Order: sequence, then C-alpha cells, then structure tokens
Amino acid sequence: MEKINLVIVGATGAVGQEILKVLDERNFPVDRLKLCATSRSAGKQINFRGNDYTVEETTLASFDGMDIALFAGGAASKQYGPAAAEKGVVVIDNSSNFRMDPQVPLVVPEVNPEDVREHKGIIANPNCSTIQMVVALKPIHDEAKIKRVVVSTYQAVSGAGMEAIEELSAQTAAVLQGSDAVAGVFPYQIAFNLIPHIDVFMDMDYTKEEWKMVKETQKILHDQSIAITATTVRVPVYRSHSEALNIETEKKLTAVRAKEILAAAPGIIIMDNPAEKVYPMPLFASDKDDVFVGRIREDNTIDNGLNLWVVADQLRKGAATNAVQIAELVVEYGCLMKKQ
Repeated sequence: MEKINLVIVGATGAVGQEILKVLDERNFPVDRLKLCATSRSAGKQINFRGNDYTVEETTLASFDGMDIALFAGGAASKQYGPAAAEKGVVVIDNSSNFRMDPQVPLVVPEVNPEDVREHKGIIANPNCSTIQMVVALKPIHDEAKIKRVVVSTYQAVSGAGMEAIEELSAQTAAVLQGSDAVAGVFPYQIAFNLIPHIDVFMDMDYTKEEWKMVKETQKILHDQSIAITATTVRVPVYRSHSEALNIETEKKLTAVRAKEILAAAPGIIIMDNPAEKVYPMPLFASDKDDVFVGRIREDNTIDNGLNLWVVADQLRKGAATNAVQIAELVVEYGCLMKKQ
C-alpha cells in the first residue's frame, strides 16, 4: 500500500484521538502527517508512532500537498471540506454535513464498500448508531429482504464528546456525595437517569438523531422501501452504544439461519448463549472494532420477524475505525485524486 500524506482535522478531540490510535493499530501507511484543530488547541503536542507533532490551527493551507483529510466532526468540514477536495484531497468526514448529499457516498465498508469508487472528493462517515445497525442489517437484508425496522437505542455519553464524559463523572460523584448534579451538556441530569432525547426535535416530534437512522440506513442499503422508525435514548454509560432491533422481512428467516448468516458476515461477532447468560454489553464492546450481536430470536407476534440486540463502540466502529477503513479503501481502490 502506497504511503499517504494525511491530515487530521479535530485531532485533539475524542474522535481525533481515537483516529490516531486506529491508524497506528491498523498500520495505516502514513508518510507526512498534519494534526489540525481550532485556534484554542493549536500548539498542543501529540505523539504518534514515536514522533511529536505540534497541532496547527486549521486553515486552507493545511491541505496543501495532502492526499487524504480525516475530519473528526464538527463545523470544520463544512468550512474547509469542499475547498480541500478542490485541492485534490479526498475528504472523509465524520460530521452530518454531507451525509444526505446525493453526490457524496455514505459508506460502511462491511456494507457498501464499492460506493467509495463513486466519490467526487468527499466521502461521508455515517452516524454512529446507524453504522452498527446497518452492519447487522445487511446480511439479513441480502438473505430475506427487510421490510421494516423498529429500533430503540441506548447511547453512551461519549457520543456527545469529552465534555459529556466529564459531566457524567462529575454528576455521579455529586449524587453519591449527596450533592446536586449540575447539567450542562445534557438538558437534564444524566447520572442514574435516561434521557429520551438526542439532538433537536424535528418533523413529527422525532429527533434529528432518529431521522438520521432512517434516512442514512436507506441510503447506505440503496433501498428507500425499507420502513424504519427509531427512538434514541441517552444512557449513563461512558462508552459503546446498544440497540434493540425488531426486524420484519419479506422471506421467513429462522433464528438459527439468522445466527448462521450473521456469524459469517464481516465485522460481526455473535455473543448469543442465553443459557450461559452470554449476550453483548457495552462492557465487552468498548475499545473494540467489531459489532456484537446477540439475543437473536424470532418475533412471536408476526410471521417473518426477528429481534436482535446490537452493541458497538461508537468512538471506534461508530466513528474513527469506520473512517480509517474508508481511507484504506480509497487507497486500495486507487481512488486518490489528482492534485490541483
């Protein structure tokens, strides 16, 4: 694999730091590396593969001579992404800025890797909760064609960034000490609580997070006919999202057959032995790249229904790892751009 000049925008944040870990673990072929962030973080030192790098403030010049830009999320990609692509840099973006743009591929490498070939300079990384869901849905859809999905999520605070992690810690300590828990990142106390509200409310009183799961899943699977409804809930877990999926298919799929095809699918680990109390949990999924699936059983209320429990680390597979996997595909498929 050829050596790549790589810039990471948002390198000091939770996803940016995870990207660096994943790049190292997967031995991604980095030649030149630039680490960029806001002016507030400029000047910080970050070590990567034994070398110290000084974080730079992101400017248009940050993309000069680069092959790939990994945007770790936030507003920067909207400001700099199109300009970076015009310079001949392949932009892989973790924000929601370009996900529903029909000109921008929305990619999960285990599901629709070939879409990378269609990029015009920008490739979008899907929402974290969407990624783990479609990894589990794809083999079932291929086998029996999915008609409808009802999903309820149980999303860790790290999905809202470092400040949310710190808030959970502070609130937990305060409550255990008999003090008031101060809410800042979330609208209510998250310690010892659940909040059925992620992102802003939109059409039909569904939140933006819930609509993301609907629209992104249809785009990734190339099937607008799949009916999807979602309820997304923030839970007092530091890391790794969990999801309860209820799936209706056109063709009958037994639980036994579902386990077989899921076990054979890329990126999935089956943890499903109720007799021995074996099932996925955030405790097991954190710091791992796989999507863990368990509680696989037939829905007793309809003819062609399945229930699944799906858990994955949203900072890794839900963000950093998926982005690095996309970068690997760009290199593997020869999809780098000509410099302007």
